[in-house]
Amino acid sequence: MAATQKPARADPVFTCRDVPISEIAKATGRSEDYLKRGLREGVFDFGYALKADNGTRYSYFCPDKLVWDKLGYFNPKPED
Repeated sequence: MAATQKPARADPVFTCRDVPISEIAKATGRSEDYLKRGLREGVFDFGYALKADNGTRYSYFCPDKLVWDKLGYFNPKPED
């Protein structure tokens, strides 16, 4: 009996786009604050929270490939 093979999953074409937290929040149904806190505390691994020089503000970087790998979300036309 021949084993049934699953078709290979085709990965999208990644551009290293920084996926906005607002877009991820909309796709996951979670609030922006929830996602930001999870990134700051190291609970989530789909992006990075970078503390500014003054230590009170953060910048967030969520590359499209990492968001795809960890959350399975990809938007090929982000301007839409």
